[in-house]
Amino acid sequence: MLKRFFRFILKLIGWFLLITVLWVLLYKWVPVPATPLMVIRYFEHPEEALKHDWVPLEEISPNLQLAVVASEDQNFLNHNGFDYAAIQKAIKENKSGKRTRGASTISQQTAKNAFLWPHRSWVRKGFEVYFTFLIELFWSKERILEVYLNSIEMGRGVYGAEAASKHWFGKNAAQLSAYEAAALAAVLPNPREYRASSASSYIQQRKNWIVRQMQNLGRLKF
Repeated sequence: MLKRFFRFILKLIGWFLLITVLWVLLYKWVPVPATPLMVIRYFEHPEEALKHDWVPLEEISPNLQLAVVASEDQNFLNHNGFDYAAIQKAIKENKSGKRTRGASTISQQTAKNAFLWPHRSWVRKGFEVYFTFLIELFWSKERILEVYLNSIEMGRGVYGAEAASKHWFGKNAAQLSAYEAAALAAVLPNPREYRASSASSYIQQRKNWIVRQMQNLGRLKF
């Protein structure tokens, strides 16, 4: 009986590994049609029209590519999916009670957006680590950024760079200026409440900070 149980568990693990690896390999080439968050939002807010237009990375302004790296993960091109220095700093700050700080990289956020549910738990965090490892193993940094920019929530019912550019600025993602790109990056911490256009003073300040960081970083070199 015990042998049968362990055999079942091993089979379950084997199928899980096979399915998840094939899933990650599929998304290496195929556009992500929808994310778990999009499905959840659809049922939570059926009144919101879902806007999501997939475009290749070369059709997304380098300004926006740089803006999200500058605001979300400045070590994106250098780490293996996890920024250990940022994690240690976050742990220290959270323990001291100074502020609640996260340390999720763009790779981690991409893994969560493409494959997992949004609500925080240790179980989901464990799966996030696993999928982050897989996408860093099988995808290029360009692909990770492409999936991230095409799946991230950027407004109520608005997902991805192309839909967000049209929604907030009435133009394609390829045409975004540095300040427009910074405005989109500025709303990412709370895209359902913040506005990229007609922005609040907080978003204006954050946008200006992001532009300065973009200038310091220069061009992305994949």
